[in-house]
Amino acid sequence: MKLTSLFDVSRKNALVVGATGAFGMVAAETLAGAGCNLALTGGNIESLDEIKNICTKFGPKVISFNKRPENEEICENIVSDTIKDFGSIDILVVASGINKVAKIDEMDPKIFTSVMNVNVTQSWLISRAVASAMKKQNTGGKIVLVSSARGLLGHPAGYTAYCSSKAAIDGMTKSLGCELGEFNITVNAIAPTVFRSPLTAWMFEDNENAKKVREGFLTRVPKGRLGEPEDLAGPLLFLVSKASDFYTGHILYADGGYTAG
Repeated sequence: MKLTSLFDVSRKNALVVGATGAFGMVAAETLAGAGCNLALTGGNIESLDEIKNICTKFGPKVISFNKRPENEEICENIVSDTIKDFGSIDILVVASGINKVAKIDEMDPKIFTSVMNVNVTQSWLISRAVASAMKKQNTGGKIVLVSSARGLLGHPAGYTAYCSSKAAIDGMTKSLGCELGEFNITVNAIAPTVFRSPLTAWMFEDNENAKKVREGFLTRVPKGRLGEPEDLAGPLLFLVSKASDFYTGHILYADGGYTAG
């Protein structure tokens, strides 16, 4: 066996949910560059069209749905429409998510509920729809959820909603990994720490405030730097390829060692 064949996902059919977000865009470009046919979903139509155009240049077939996985019907429609175009779904990447920051006594309970709904319930709904389809296909599959270092570690700056939601994703990953293993469906999660994105761009800026925050954070990162988008591409390709066939229910920390110390 050629070692490169372990990572070959060309001609696989992948669904990327939340393709307009920071990690979703990385996932879409990574899978397109690796030769996957792509179904992309996102709530921002302009960003969705942009990432669709980028991925199309790599050569595979790319379709898109301007939808969020907000309920059972939408999720089932996304899955059925993808299968109608591609014939199957081999890979699911759930990259959608939000964060709302406030101290617990200052956070409206509705805000907490909204974070849990987007990060946890919607991940569960689309995973449910795809898992059902993969079981019927009887050809196995790969599901990758997005967690965070904050699923393992707390944060003093008002992250109760976010940390709770990512801890729930960790539990979902492990539980689904156990549940779906007999069907040759692996379920794993990527858990990054801070990496370059529109939301974190300020931390990379050359000013005193950013430098202070960055240097304070980096005292906990053995690699001595913040994450770049390409730091997530490799772990993703591993988790959606044959190379990870014996990995399931696993949380892969893409964090430069942040959670190790």
